[in-house]
Amino acid sequence: MHRLVACFVFLLVSSVAVAEDWPQWLGPRRDGSSAEKVTPWKKPLTVLWKQPVGEGNSSPVVVGGRVYLHTKPQGKNEEALTAYDVKNGKPLWTKTYARELHVYFYGNGPRATPAFADGKLYTFGITGVLTCFDAVSGNQHWQVDTLKEFKAPKLRFGASCSPIIDDGKVLLNVGAKGASIVAFDKNDGKVIWKTLEDGATYSSPILVGEPEIRQVVFLTAKGLVGAAVRDGSVFWEIPLVDALFESSITPVSSGDYIFASSITFGGLMAQMDQTMAIPRAKKIWTKPEYNCYFSTPVPVGKDHLYFVTGTKPSLAALLPGSKKPAHADLRCIELATGKELWKREKVGTYHASLTRTADGKLLLLEEEGDLALVDPNPKEFRELARGKICGKTWAHPAVADGRLYIRDDKELICVELPR
Repeated sequence: MHRLVACFVFLLVSSVAVAEDWPQWLGPRRDGSSAEKVTPWKKPLTVLWKQPVGEGNSSPVVVGGRVYLHTKPQGKNEEALTAYDVKNGKPLWTKTYARELHVYFYGNGPRATPAFADGKLYTFGITGVLTCFDAVSGNQHWQVDTLKEFKAPKLRFGASCSPIIDDGKVLLNVGAKGASIVAFDKNDGKVIWKTLEDGATYSSPILVGEPEIRQVVFLTAKGLVGAAVRDGSVFWEIPLVDALFESSITPVSSGDYIFASSITFGGLMAQMDQTMAIPRAKKIWTKPEYNCYFSTPVPVGKDHLYFVTGTKPSLAALLPGSKKPAHADLRCIELATGKELWKREKVGTYHASLTRTADGKLLLLEEEGDLALVDPNPKEFRELARGKICGKTWAHPAVADGRLYIRDDKELICVELPR
């Protein structure tokens, strides 16, 4: 009897440990990893519900039985945050706010993904408006128009930095003179610190290091930057300048390695030294062919990195009748050396997103809406299952409690994952 009770408690605790929310861009650890295990499927995946949505490329976040999505309502110069019930997709509330009228390339909806912390949601709109909402009621706590406040220049594709929350601060790449990186008080939106002169990119930050030397790593218009979360002190900088100013991927941390990439520059691997009082980092290799567009790479194990690269921009490729159309390729490389182990061509035109499962597999969501389950074997590409789940999408999915949430250009879709 005691053994049965112990077994039941173990199973209960295990199931609770596995079930986790997806509270921000790239999930709870900001690295595209999920606590979910996914088994190969033979039948079409089950779509549990769909809801029509407004314009945008912002990814859904999942917290406390709700899915949140940031969009631009059709025909209105507004942005909206909507809460949905995870069980049936029923909209629970929608809150909107007016924004400046501006037209951007490739769409006018939000691109940055909201972040959840302590009962509040933080959104960053395409025109640079940072807003704090109550996650239960949707009521607005505070709002800052960062481009106006800091006189930051507009990006041609719009503000895209997904906020990250740490130590009571909302951290953003605003891109203004003297306020490239800004830390806002998460409770009232007041500026705690600001630093650097760099312009903004479309990239989002990550956190690395222990609390006493906690640093936030950004990819700004000038390169990789590691700054102290507590006061904005800059620990290190590594140049990485894109000729088209189109750096978009989130830096990726694996052990002491940090990888970053842009469209024209290619890929750069840095190595951090966090043993000193002031952390340092240095470049260890660059590869011009490792040019990621806006799909953030995912490390698997200690030695390998998987990422999606794009076609190198050229005048010939842009001319009518060009025989070199753009395409995206999935690659597997060695972290330490940059050596390519294999390449799977044409997983999309510009994009395909990657999510690492708890059992070490990869969910590959292709641009046209196919979801593939991949065995990340460093020797060869091995696909375990495939199925169509949505229309064309440039968003990354959210994975929580056995479900995958994705938005395409028309709908928010909830798909059941086989476990």
